[in-house]
Amino acid sequence: MHTGQGDDEIISKVLRGDQQAFAELVTRYQNFVYTIALRFTRKPEDAEEIAQDVFVKAYRSLADFMHDAKFSTWLYVIVSNTCNSFLRKKKIEIHSLHDEKIFEIADNYSKANINTTEQKSKEAIMKRAIALLSFEDAEVITLFYNGEQSIEETGKIMGLTPNATKVKLHRARKRLKEKLEMYFADEMKELIN
Repeated sequence: MHTGQGDDEIISKVLRGDQQAFAELVTRYQNFVYTIALRFTRKPEDAEEIAQDVFVKAYRSLADFMHDAKFSTWLYVIVSNTCNSFLRKKKIEIHSLHDEKIFEIADNYSKANINTTEQKSKEAIMKRAIALLSFEDAEVITLFYNGEQSIEETGKIMGLTPNATKVKLHRARKRLKEKLEMYFADEMKELIN
């Protein structure tokens, strides 16, 4: 939850010529944008590049923002479109998370390349577990929890009814719990104790 000025108030300032006010929106949503971009690209450097492009596009299109939805919902559409364009241009092969090699890579990554400090972080464990989910499961969890979108807004973004969104979120949480128990049981026990 954000404190201080609301998004609409900041947007009004930017549209009245206060270009510095846009920095507040960037600060608020940089993790949201980066996380979504990383879901698409799977490469931190590409996600950073996309995040920069997204904020440039958002700034240039801010006058087109309709206040009938949350700013984060509008921003998500820009992120999604920018990621899709980026992937088309780069012709990146998108791997299915159902591919066993992905699980093997993720398992090896968690064992060999994650430093001790990161392993003790609940947030890091959650991010790693979410990375093991299908794109749709990761998307619904990211939108609802990280993006602080309501069920209705999450459904609107994903093209689902609110009831279908609730079902998808419930099932995604169940699969996330399974991934946590399967791949991160020891880390979770260590954090709880």
